[in-house]
Amino acid sequence: MATSTPADTRAQGDAGGHRPGPEAAGSGRPDETPMTHRQIMEALTGLLLGMFVAILSSTIVSNALPRIIGDLGGGQSAYTWVVTASLLTMTASVPLWGKLADLFSKKLLVQFALVLFVCASAVAGLSHSPGMLIACRAVQGLGMGGLTSLAQIVLAAMVPPRERGRYSGYLGATFATAMVGGPLIGGVITDTSWLGWRWIFYIGVPFAVVALIVLQRTLHLPVVRREAKVDWAGAFFITSGVCLLLLWVTFAGDKYAWLSWQTYTMTGGTAALLVAFLVTETRSREPIVPLRLFRNRTIALTSLASLFVGVAMYVGIIYFSQYFQLARDKSPTMSGVMTLPMILGLAGASTLSGRIITRTGRWKVWLLAGGVLLTAGLGLLGTIRYDTAYWHVGIYMALLGLGVGMMMQNLVLATQNQVEAADLGAASSTVAFSRSLGGTLGTSALGAVLAHRITHYVTDGLTGLDPKYSAALSGSSTSDSIPDVAHLPGPLRTVVESAYGHGIADIFLCGAPFALVALVFCAFIREAPLRTGAEAPAATSAPASSELKPEPESEPESEPEPEREQVTGGGVAVHGFVRGAESAPVPQAAVTLISLAGRQLDRTVTHTDGSYSLEAPGTGSYVLIAAADGFHPRAATVVVNGEPLSYDVLLSGTSGLTGLVRAAHSGSPVKDAMVIVTDVRGDLLATGSTGEQGEFAFTELVPGAVTVAVNAAGFRPRALPVEVGGTGVTRVEIDLDAGAQLQGVVKAPHGPLTDARVTLVDAAGNVIGTATTGTDGAYAFTDLDSGEYTVIATGYPPVATALTVGGQGVDGHDIELGHPGE
Repeated sequence: MATSTPADTRAQGDAGGHRPGPEAAGSGRPDETPMTHRQIMEALTGLLLGMFVAILSSTIVSNALPRIIGDLGGGQSAYTWVVTASLLTMTASVPLWGKLADLFSKKLLVQFALVLFVCASAVAGLSHSPGMLIACRAVQGLGMGGLTSLAQIVLAAMVPPRERGRYSGYLGATFATAMVGGPLIGGVITDTSWLGWRWIFYIGVPFAVVALIVLQRTLHLPVVRREAKVDWAGAFFITSGVCLLLLWVTFAGDKYAWLSWQTYTMTGGTAALLVAFLVTETRSREPIVPLRLFRNRTIALTSLASLFVGVAMYVGIIYFSQYFQLARDKSPTMSGVMTLPMILGLAGASTLSGRIITRTGRWKVWLLAGGVLLTAGLGLLGTIRYDTAYWHVGIYMALLGLGVGMMMQNLVLATQNQVEAADLGAASSTVAFSRSLGGTLGTSALGAVLAHRITHYVTDGLTGLDPKYSAALSGSSTSDSIPDVAHLPGPLRTVVESAYGHGIADIFLCGAPFALVALVFCAFIREAPLRTGAEAPAATSAPASSELKPEPESEPESEPEPEREQVTGGGVAVHGFVRGAESAPVPQAAVTLISLAGRQLDRTVTHTDGSYSLEAPGTGSYVLIAAADGFHPRAATVVVNGEPLSYDVLLSGTSGLTGLVRAAHSGSPVKDAMVIVTDVRGDLLATGSTGEQGEFAFTELVPGAVTVAVNAAGFRPRALPVEVGGTGVTRVEIDLDAGAQLQGVVKAPHGPLTDARVTLVDAAGNVIGTATTGTDGAYAFTDLDSGEYTVIATGYPPVATALTVGGQGVDGHDIELGHPGE
């Protein structure tokens, strides 16, 4: 048969009736194939470099700040504002970065944030006044907000939660390395006479260039293009509200009294802006911070814990440079070296906890241990003075670093384990926002407290000294100027060092209660097992049996009752609501309560308002399963403590496409037909083949307009537009017209002709296809419409023949070629 010849194979490919090859069938969407460890590490390298640049450019300033502020003519308030400016803009921008990551390319956003950060750093090196430096630091904060929040978001997009602890450790280690390298490099550059402090703003540029190149080459994430509207109103209100709040905290007690008309105006304005933000978010289709996330207990608690961890963390980190340089008279370089115990503790705890979490899946114990160590470290640091033995200070700093390393990354991990992929950016940025907000508020408020404490201790120290020493300080306020300790007279030098040592210790002591509050919030977080894949999380903060995913029950009342444990008197009510998208109630959802041994205890169906009520036998842990047609089922472990338990379940909708492919002339199913789904831009969404009955099915499709193309041997290809609904399954039936085939043999006087070229032209003059004969002289064209055609064969003098092709089956047409006279 001609269909088995090499010539026929080439003819089918040229004729346009070919089917996609294996590479097309298996290409799918990028996010359907898990990334290998090597691919993750390659992409993570560029991400870590970008994060390293952000943190390095931030921490490299810390040890140089006393000298920078002295050279630029600023005081203690300028010192605080150089730190606060970047934290303020970083805090305000984090929610917007997170929401943009849910809507646009994460890769482009990371690159843009990196370029923005580095450009601001370069301009900061040209600063000639504290105001210019503060402005550049504010722009740096915008880029810093993008890099720090997007790093967690991109990692979550590549790695499932169970494996994420391992890679989160690398983020923590990078954070620690940059914090080690920043102060050390900044100190060395500042102490090098032929460089000077301005060069510290340029050191990150080479790292940034390398990061951009590596990101471009290795970071390949799927981009879900969809029509979306950025909630600019929400972004404005939250940014304005946070900025006004931070300005009030910074200036209160310094520029004006805590109880003053300025305070009332600024706090009232902050409250009004935040109320406007909440109202906007409840009405926005794409809110910056989806408020529904806070119905999840874990997300609410991790956000609150991050707020207080941020206060303790930034307070514990920022003021060490002042302590070592002004209270202990160390150089900027030595100041960086002396903070190594804290940095090593942070790096070690972050890396070790991440690896152990990946191996065991247990993460809450690290939050609790970190909270204890963080509280203890800050409390002990509150006892130090300017002459405290360094080994004592080193131990206290190590405890602080261990606590931060155990809590910072793992709070984000606990949050990411609770949300769908579509909310990953918003949820991650919410935790980062809380941490940054806490750090900014703490730095601003406690910076003002530090200035007053230093003034108080200096005044007390000068009481017993000669009046000439008081005159030496009369030219400036010690609380608002950075003294040059090395050039002060001996007795006055001791007073100033003691004042800074005691004042900074008070700040550490003020940070300890915040760490304790963070520990309390962590204690109430329920530990949920980390997911091992990209499956949707259980709608709970309690430990969830995510493997239990029953099929939705459309008519649960009519199904036979399975074996149930008998519930005797003294049962405890478990009640709540089952909701879907936009908190809409899900009626007729089947809600089942089973024991941990797998025996059904009670079952019900939700009412029209989505409410349900079950009865548990008594105190203990149970598995709650909710399922409804058109939604992903959810399974979660609930803990009953003897009192009625209120528990709401959030179901996410599915968008699927199913159908049937049939032959148009007979209505019989078409088996092994290739079905291809593309979006309106032509990007491939899914491929598959029909089964025995001509059926096909695709799940997890993005709602909207798609094109479904079908191709089967012996039939004409067909494509048609389909609108995939937002929830439920869309069904289509596709009829294929049979395609005729034309085949034959090209002959010469001596037998079949090899390498003869055959061209098929339709009645309109269009070339349908070409074929080249093989050794047997055969050619073939498939999937043809019925109608008039012309066959042209060349190899000898060409021969053209008109013929008619039928609607289906195989038409034979042999061609004889030869020179005239043969």
